[in-house]
Amino acid sequence: MVSDSVGKPLAGTTVALYGSNRFLTITDSSGIYELSIPAFLNDTIIFSYVGLGIGHTFVNLREGEKRKLNMTLVFSSTNLPEFVKKEDKIDRGTPMEIINPKIVDVNPGPNNSIESIVKTYPGVTSNNELSNQYNVRGGNYDENLVYINDVEVFRPFLIQAGQQEGLSIINSDLVSNVAFSAGGFDAAYGDKMSSVLDIKYKRPTDFAGSVSLSLLGQSLSLEGSAGKGHRFTYLFGFREKSNNYVLGSLDTKGDYNTAFTDVQGLMTYDINDKWELEVFGNFSENKYNVVPSNRTTTFGTVSAALNFVVYFDGQEIDSYQTLNGAATLIYHPNQHFKLKSIFSAYQDNENESYDIEGQFYLNQLNNNLGSSNFGNVAFNLGVGTFINHARDVLNANVYNFEEKGYYTYGKNNELQFGAKVQHEVITDNLNEWNYVDSAGYSIPIQPDTAITLQNPVWVTHNISSNRYSGYVQNKWVFDAASKPTLTLGVRTNYWDLNKQNVVSPRANFSIKPEWKADFVFRAAWGIYYQPPFFREMLDLNGNLHTDIKAQESIHFVLGSDYNFKAWDRPFKFVSEAYYKILDNLDPYFIDDVRIRYLGNNQATGFAEGIDFRLNGEFVKNVESWASLSIMQTKETIANNSYYNYYNNEGQQILPGVIDTKAVDSVKNTVGSIPRPADQRITFSILFQDYIPKHPTFKMNLNLVFGSGFPFGPPNSTNFLDAFRMPFYRRVDIGFSKQIVGENSKAPDHIHFLKHFTSIWISLEVFNLLDVSNTVSYTWVQDASGTKYAVPNYLTTRQLNLRLNVKF
Repeated sequence: MVSDSVGKPLAGTTVALYGSNRFLTITDSSGIYELSIPAFLNDTIIFSYVGLGIGHTFVNLREGEKRKLNMTLVFSSTNLPEFVKKEDKIDRGTPMEIINPKIVDVNPGPNNSIESIVKTYPGVTSNNELSNQYNVRGGNYDENLVYINDVEVFRPFLIQAGQQEGLSIINSDLVSNVAFSAGGFDAAYGDKMSSVLDIKYKRPTDFAGSVSLSLLGQSLSLEGSAGKGHRFTYLFGFREKSNNYVLGSLDTKGDYNTAFTDVQGLMTYDINDKWELEVFGNFSENKYNVVPSNRTTTFGTVSAALNFVVYFDGQEIDSYQTLNGAATLIYHPNQHFKLKSIFSAYQDNENESYDIEGQFYLNQLNNNLGSSNFGNVAFNLGVGTFINHARDVLNANVYNFEEKGYYTYGKNNELQFGAKVQHEVITDNLNEWNYVDSAGYSIPIQPDTAITLQNPVWVTHNISSNRYSGYVQNKWVFDAASKPTLTLGVRTNYWDLNKQNVVSPRANFSIKPEWKADFVFRAAWGIYYQPPFFREMLDLNGNLHTDIKAQESIHFVLGSDYNFKAWDRPFKFVSEAYYKILDNLDPYFIDDVRIRYLGNNQATGFAEGIDFRLNGEFVKNVESWASLSIMQTKETIANNSYYNYYNNEGQQILPGVIDTKAVDSVKNTVGSIPRPADQRITFSILFQDYIPKHPTFKMNLNLVFGSGFPFGPPNSTNFLDAFRMPFYRRVDIGFSKQIVGENSKAPDHIHFLKHFTSIWISLEVFNLLDVSNTVSYTWVQDASGTKYAVPNYLTTRQLNLRLNVKF
């Protein structure tokens, strides 16, 4: 039985084998639980309950042995993503980081999501707090695997900006376990080049629920079970969010009308002792409507301060509707063998429509500190008009059938295998163009009176294809004091559209030397192919390249964990160095969150770096962590060159030169260039604190720093991003008070509060330092051809109130 410090049974306590995604359960209303684990296993059972400290006990059972384990949990301000063992520290050698989803409840920020926690981990970068997307070790958003209960989920195709994304597909209220790998992951996971995020939803026992209200939206979750032995369980989650409040702080003012809605459900039924059925469903609809009115952006330096003013006409109306469903039949005749048959379907309907006209003025500001007109417009650099038009419609249907198997043998060895068939049907209709007029001249200027549209795309695509994949891997835990662990696996993938078959061998090894200091060393190697999906096949003109091949990344990873004590408190220092050889790359540009590929395999490259993370009790009984990453990634594009042209006077022909008749040219070959995700240094802190004599008052701080991403003019003919964005700097902070909970009982005269197990109220300050972070650039070109990069800033400082209730 699991109970609190006064002997009260704790219903809903998670009981799990440390580092495992499969051996876990939850206590019932009496605090009772049953957990089956492999025999002869030297490891630790973890007990976790929100608001209480993590408990643990060491186990090693013989075949058929049963043992009664009682656990008492005491108060802690929060449970953090990682548990540091205080005795019998044995690392199972898994390459996955285990993250506690309960941290989302206290993490401040405009996106309360699992991804917001992942962004604080080493090797993960992001420069957009409005987006749930993230880069991992030099990769882009499309290179990350995400699973919910073994079902792969997809990100939308057409979304261009973070404010259009809305809710993450992962409902953190329903999550029980999260595992993340930044590279070197096993063959059991699919075919992407960078990372994997593995989500497991709850298996509830008794009825419970939660409600969350804030200025950004609300959510409701319900869970429970029925039948003898909790044979039937259910999870239900509803979320609604609006970004209107947050978007009001952007430079572009107007009438924002956003509505993001998500409904999810998971039901399980134990047919008998050997068979189990699981059904998952998700429906989400994102609506983003905006009627912009004006924009004023001040940028540049003290010596060259500029002002960009735009007056808008028109509107944008977007909708993104997705439907996910999965049915899983599980057969487990005994504790050694399990089969999972998974059928899943994904449907995506996206529509983007906008006609926006902007009349802009680019001004030089007065920079004379002694002038009475300091900061006002000194003179005008250019005026013009632009029109952006789109009528984009995309429909995607993806159907999967997968068979997965697990077989445990010996003392702690495990064989995994699987096969998958995927059918895809995608229909795409793109109708986009831009028009730019500067001082009465259509840009680019033509020798006649022709009007030229920029970036015109008028295409329709219909594709239908099949993918076949499979894997087998085996994990050995050798019977030695140092517990060496070796995992070897291989997976294969064939796509009938480009007729390519790829084979990906992968290996992981770990060992814990018998030293006085508590170290664990890890090594991983693997070949990771990424067969193209629809987005990678489209080039900048909208042409579809069905013959494009899979991109390739070879991972080399070395890492270590060091567990130690400081100030008589537990800490863990994790370090990992990596090198990735990249081949058959499909070069791309990125604007905000929209990725546009060249649709070919013309590049090779590399990514290298080192990650550090220190996790521990910086404040007694409360764990926090700090992460530091140093990385660079570059690519070399085949035949990447450009010409400099010179006139008769030997002048290079540039914007502003009068004589533009070329009589000579010089060819320049471009060598290795930074990839778009080349963020050299990132640093993040997630820090938690509380008032010692009043533990119901808490503080949570999230700090992120990142050096600038490379950027350059759009559609550059030489793909040379020679500039760097400013550093990304953001601090979000939250102050919370527990109204009802383990250490704050409800007043006797307020009877209805006794029905709640926890009530927290929080005041959050977003972007505490009020830093103007840049997410992308708007390029303005005058009649002479001179281009100006106008920064698109993210949100400013804002306040948010949040109420979290559990019952």
